[in-house]
Amino acid sequence: MSELKQKVARLRQAYAPHEHRPLGGYLAAMGTYAGVAGAIAGLVRMTGRTVPERPATSDVVLLAIATHKLSRLLSKDAVTSPLRAPFTRYDRPIGSGEVMEQVRDSGSQARHAIGELLSCPFCLAVWVATGFTGALVLAPRLTRLVATALTAVAASDFLQMAYAMAQQGAEGHGD
Repeated sequence: MSELKQKVARLRQAYAPHEHRPLGGYLAAMGTYAGVAGAIAGLVRMTGRTVPERPATSDVVLLAIATHKLSRLLSKDAVTSPLRAPFTRYDRPIGSGEVMEQVRDSGSQARHAIGELLSCPFCLAVWVATGFTGALVLAPRLTRLVATALTAVAASDFLQMAYAMAQQGAEGHGD
């Protein structure tokens, strides 16, 4: 075994002696993210778009809500499970059309890391927010339109949940 491989093996063992952590897969994911962010920056520069000195508060709020919704749609929605299926395994429904999945651990560090990324709305939000932010600079009107639709869906979700809770409360007091 080469000296570098031995150092990597010792590092992995020292980091998580009792649990498998796919550090190589995480490193590949970070490299991919850096590449995507660099590609977006390159496109912005190549197209001559100007980056705002300070984003408008309304855009930040719109993209925050849209990022929340798209991250949950991609990582938890039952309908988008075919996108996650190569990297995760269905566990159980968790309500409101969402599912819980477990990461497939087939020995591939990349598959494991992608499975964690795709099944975690918090992890995926970084990627989604980066995409929305780049898209806001490159195609602001279209980005705001898409973000508005996702924000409307997020608001509708909360209204649906509030309605269901109110309905349950009314049924409980009907005795």
